Amino acid sequence: MSGDHHHADVNSTPVSRLWASLGLTGGFMLAEVVGGVLTGSLALISDAMHMLTDTAALAIALVAIHVGRRPSDLLRTYGYARFEILAAAFNALLLLAVAFYILYEAWKRLSEPQEIQSGGMLVIAIIGLLVNLASMRLLTSHKDESLNVKGAYLEVWSDMLGSLAVIVGAAVIWFTGWQWVDSLLAVGIGFMVFPRTWVLLKECVNILLEGVPPGMRLADVHATIAAVPGVTSVHDLHLWAITQSQPSLTAHVVLAEGVDGETVRRAIESRLRQEFDLHHTTLQMEREDRAAKEQVH
Repeated sequence: MSGDHHHADVNSTPVSRLWASLGLTGGFMLAEVVGGVLTGSLALISDAMHMLTDTAALAIALVAIHVGRRPSDLLRTYGYARFEILAAAFNALLLLAVAFYILYEAWKRLSEPQEIQSGGMLVIAIIGLLVNLASMRLLTSHKDESLNVKGAYLEVWSDMLGSLAVIVGAAVIWFTGWQWVDSLLAVGIGFMVFPRTWVLLKECVNILLEGVPPGMRLADVHATIAAVPGVTSVHDLHLWAITQSQPSLTAHVVLAEGVDGETVRRAIESRLRQEFDLHHTTLQMEREDRAAKEQVH
């Protein structure tokens, strides 16, 4: 057996950058809520709701990192790293709920348009765009190393698009007086959320269901192990991930007559590291007669 544990999801996450992004996003969220109420803009309020989910995502990410870095114990032998996946899934569900709420409010306003102060709406949206760009810059370099950071990044990214849309909408309202544009923007911002949130939620569910990690095929891994000299067959092969950057594998390997099991095991581990970046593997080496007996039973 072998066990080379890696915890990149939590150990490499930039905590100081998350705190800085949380401060920027949370502070402006409050300003945008006030601005949305004062200007009467649903688009600004929907953008503020996105800011709220951004703030929640960043706060949950920080909690998940703190919990995920706790060492393993007698009850949780893999530690608490998967708490991050639960937090990311919660973020996705929260964002979906907010999007549905905004769509509902926009539908109500389309039938009863309200007076919008487009000048104030434009100024607040521009400031929001700058805040989102700053937060994205803080998170960009680490967004592919952690589902939690990726979730926070996606929410900030979608909110950045929302800010751009609000800027355009405010300008349109300013020059044309079309108040309904504000509700239309709110609907557009709501629909922007769904594709990215679905991708994030699907990744989380796949990990929680012990699915094969993205970018890997079980058949390819099986073929790689079976091709190692001294291997007769492979069975009970399982491939999953503890977190996004921690793929794991277990398998029973049937050895040819007369080969050294330890030598074959090391050869398999080397190929799995080179071809699939698999560092956490548990291999049970068996002789042909033993494997045959197990298959009978």
